[in-house]
Amino acid sequence: MKNRRLKKGVVYGIYICITFLVLGTIYYIDLSNKSLDKEKKDEYSYVTKLFDNGIKSVVNTPTTPTVIRPYINNEVKILKNFYDYKGEEKTQENAIINYENTYMQNNGTIYGGINDTFDVVTVLDGNVTSVKEDNLLGKVVTIAHENNIITTYQSLKEVTVKEGDQVTQGMVIGTAGESNLEKNLGNHLLFEITINEANINPETCFDKKITELNN
Repeated sequence: MKNRRLKKGVVYGIYICITFLVLGTIYYIDLSNKSLDKEKKDEYSYVTKLFDNGIKSVVNTPTTPTVIRPYINNEVKILKNFYDYKGEEKTQENAIINYENTYMQNNGTIYGGINDTFDVVTVLDGNVTSVKEDNLLGKVVTIAHENNIITTYQSLKEVTVKEGDQVTQGMVIGTAGESNLEKNLGNHLLFEITINEANINPETCFDKKITELNN
């Protein structure tokens, strides 16, 4: 049997074909990788545009309620302070209520000082637990809130809620009126707030989160 040798031209041709085949394979792989990278970038760009266009996440982060004032009229002012045992003497004097020669310490804050009546709003979301009329205090609304917080709105002229109603923060529950306890104050609101059945100064509660309140 004779050994056959390939001619040099054929050998060189085979080498050239193999070289082109290898280079072609490398070029194809490189193109494929670039295509994948472009798809990933396009996908990332699309997601980024979604957020840039103002689309918000569907996951809601719960917020802690902040206590607001029981009125919205900016002309309303403090007429009688909360009696604070550690307060200044002048403030304590303005926190004493005189009824038929009987002196009582004010457990809340009395707001008023304008010629006309004004809307009274609830300071937090809650449940109306009581609506009644008192001979001394006028119409009274009591609302229960989270964290054992109770708010009481006294000396009301009109009441727009009833016992058992669910109320939202800022909702009008009535209007300020007069009472037999402080006849000289005109239209006013006596507002009280308790935590775990202890009265606290309302002025120390406003604009604070309910988790920040201490009794």
